[in-house]
Amino acid sequence: MTFSLPTPAQPLKIGTRGSPLALAQAHETRDRLRAAFDLPEAAFEIVVIKTTGDRVLDRPLKEIGGKGLFTREIEDALLACEIDIAVHSMKDMPTLQPDGLLLDCYLPREDVRDAFVSPTVASLAELPEGAVVGSSSLRRRAQLALRRPDLKLVEFRGNVQTRMRKLEDGVAVATFLAMAGLNRLGMIHVARSAIAPEDMLPAVAQGAIGIERRADDARAAEMLAAIHHRETGLRLAAERSLLAGLDGSCETPIAGLAVIQGDQLWLRGEILRPDGSDAIRGERRGSLLEGARLGSDLAAELLAQAPTDFFAWR
Repeated sequence: MTFSLPTPAQPLKIGTRGSPLALAQAHETRDRLRAAFDLPEAAFEIVVIKTTGDRVLDRPLKEIGGKGLFTREIEDALLACEIDIAVHSMKDMPTLQPDGLLLDCYLPREDVRDAFVSPTVASLAELPEGAVVGSSSLRRRAQLALRRPDLKLVEFRGNVQTRMRKLEDGVAVATFLAMAGLNRLGMIHVARSAIAPEDMLPAVAQGAIGIERRADDARAAEMLAAIHHRETGLRLAAERSLLAGLDGSCETPIAGLAVIQGDQLWLRGEILRPDGSDAIRGERRGSLLEGARLGSDLAAELLAQAPTDFFAWR
C-alpha cells in the first residue's frame, strides 16, 4: 500500500446530499470502504451538503437549471478540498465532470425498474380513466402520457417520504419511485408493483451509485479502486455515452438501459416528446468493452430518426 489510510484523527470525508436515500448511499460507500481496508467507522466522516435541487422544491427542475442541480455544490466542496470523495445517484449526474474531478468508481447496481406506488390502486394497468398521477420526472411523465393519454399528470417533487405524504394527502392517486431507492431504504413494501423495462424503460444509470474524486488524489483513487464494480461500470459506459450523444438534460425525456448477456452488452434507448405524443426507440449489441461506441452510435441513430421539432430544447 502506497498511501496512508484514514484514521479517526484524520477521517476520510464523504460528501453527500442530506436526504434519507442519499445518506443510505453514503453509508453503503463508507461500509464498503471499511470492509475493504478493515477500518473503524470513526475513520470516516459523512458531510451533508445542501444542493440547489434540495432547496428549491416548488418548481420543476427544468425551470431552475436542469442537470447538475443535485451535484454542483457537492462538486464545489470536492474541488475546494472540503471533502475527499462525493457520493452521487448516477441518474442525477451530468455526463461531463468539472475540470479536476473524475468519476470512475461505481457500486454494484440495484434494481433498475420503476416502482408503481399507490395507496389504493394495485398496478399501472388498473389506474382508472382520468386518474391524477404525480411525477417530477419528464421521462416518466412522457412515457405515461404516451401509454395512457387519459391520465392527469401533476408535478410531484421531494424525497420518498415527502412524496408518500402527498399521496396520503390526496394530491394524486399514484406516483412512481425507483425500486433501487426503496430497496436501499428498506421500504420495498411501498411498491405496489415493479414495472418491467419493456413497459417503462428506466432512466439512464437508474439504480447506480457513483463516487467522484479529485483527479490528483492518489489515495482516493486507490481506495475507490478496491470497491469499484466492473460490470456496473461497463453498463454505465454505454448508457452515459447514449445520454451524452443525445445532449441529455432535465428538459429531455430520455430512457436507456444496458444489460450484460454473456460476453455482450445489449443497449436499449428511447427518446420521447415531452408531451408523450411520440417516441423513438432503438438498440445496439456489442462486446463488453464497446459500451461508449454503442452508446454514441445509438444516440446518432435516434437523432437521425427524430423530426427537427422533436426536442423542446433544440
